[in-house]
Amino acid sequence: MSTAQKPNVLFLLSDEHSFRFLSDHHQPELAEPCRTPTLDALKQNGTAFNTTYCQMPLCTPSRMCMLSGKEVNDCGAWFNSSVLDPNLPTIPKAFAADGYTTCLVGKMHFGGNLQYHGFQHRPYGDLTGQCGHQHELIDLKERGLEGYTGMQLRTLTAGLTTIPESQLQEQVVSRETITFLREHQAATPEKPWFLCASYSRPHFPLNAPKRHLDKYWPKGVTPPKVGRTGDTFDHPMTQGMRKGFDTDRIDGDEQALARASYFACVDYLDEILGDLLTTLEKDGLLENTIIVYTSDHGEMVGEHGGWWKNTWHEASARVPFIVQTPAQRRGETKPNQINTPVSLADLFPTLCGLAGVAYPDDLYGMNLTQAINTGNEPDRGAVFCDTLNDRWGQGTNFRMVRDGKYKYVAFGEAPEILINVEDDPFEQHNLAPNAQGEDADALAKLRAFVQQSIKLNDQETWRQRDKQLKEQYPKPEAIMHAGLNHYELSDGRIIEHEHLLYQPHVIAPTAGTYIADAPK
Repeated sequence: MSTAQKPNVLFLLSDEHSFRFLSDHHQPELAEPCRTPTLDALKQNGTAFNTTYCQMPLCTPSRMCMLSGKEVNDCGAWFNSSVLDPNLPTIPKAFAADGYTTCLVGKMHFGGNLQYHGFQHRPYGDLTGQCGHQHELIDLKERGLEGYTGMQLRTLTAGLTTIPESQLQEQVVSRETITFLREHQAATPEKPWFLCASYSRPHFPLNAPKRHLDKYWPKGVTPPKVGRTGDTFDHPMTQGMRKGFDTDRIDGDEQALARASYFACVDYLDEILGDLLTTLEKDGLLENTIIVYTSDHGEMVGEHGGWWKNTWHEASARVPFIVQTPAQRRGETKPNQINTPVSLADLFPTLCGLAGVAYPDDLYGMNLTQAINTGNEPDRGAVFCDTLNDRWGQGTNFRMVRDGKYKYVAFGEAPEILINVEDDPFEQHNLAPNAQGEDADALAKLRAFVQQSIKLNDQETWRQRDKQLKEQYPKPEAIMHAGLNHYELSDGRIIEHEHLLYQPHVIAPTAGTYIADAPK
């Protein structure tokens, strides 16, 4: 395939979007109420992978695995502060080597002083590695929230956004994406591009514009799909996760508003994506463009008494994954739904396969191009999701394996778990203690798979590698407190984006102070 014929790739990436939150859900009984017409349209004219798992349900590690196509233990994905080894291949490196212009707009959680990893351009985003989730302009004293921890404030401050909508980072990501692609088209229309537009929502802070929150609060919000029930509710890891995130403290009203806010954030993101795609289509920038949407991990949203992520539960580990080819968008090939479990590690070989770009042959991921083009279920085999550090207590590190209808979770020391996800989608019954017949066969097979594929108690090796990479590529002291999101100017300077929000020059406490006809 010549460079001129190669398709562009628009990679739409969000943060913390649970697979339950699509309004056109393949299993409506598993879905939460939300309105996602943009993603629904991509799915209805594309290929939806309905059973997709991240490789580690935490932001930075998941993105490290996704971009490198490697397992957690192969790419050093340990924690949010981990550094991606620059010697590893990445998706943008592969596309750049094939003649593509590569660009990242938005947040990516890169650690240390390595902030590009094959992306040639970063016009806007978390360029200093400060994990750029734009925090709200909330006076904690005024709200009576002094003394609460950052973890507790995630739900206590949920509700309306306090930031002017034009300054919300989602708006900036879309605006800078459009600008970059228009400039690229004007300067080098013959050159294909790979652009990742990376959004923060629906990740906390759980705040959204009023038009979206009003749909769910106070009358449209529903309770979690899964209550504080089931065989694993008191499992050491589940208990440790609830304790670590302090979720048992959250009462009914606080949870309801936080859930309504998460629903609203999902809807807002979908609206933003719709505006972006409409503009790019109008400009002719999607005619030969593959569009991909996924998220780095899910969100518990109150399920099993938990919030956030970093657990093996479906709501945390499972995400939407949609691919739309130009031929599907034009109606020349049919839309497909794939139910075989797949992994976000499959993104690397799949995007390269669709674009005719060479990729390393030692990736963990599988090229899903044939499934996208034909709708045939791939022979994928087992996929897994790991947390190799024992964040939730001694021996709670785990490898979760999904193979067919079964999910198996092995821990460093805690009791193993086996769930038939097809029969028990809300994960209420742990079959491992009394497995018989087919269940016993699956347990033995998956237990052996974990034992052969990873040493769960080899934490010191991974810990030392993590330490060495941080020491080798340290975050410069000069940018340790340099704000969250930044612009890279044409002359190379990096400047803060949110300076006027967080350190404003206030000219009047209220409009009425100096303006006679200001509304009261």
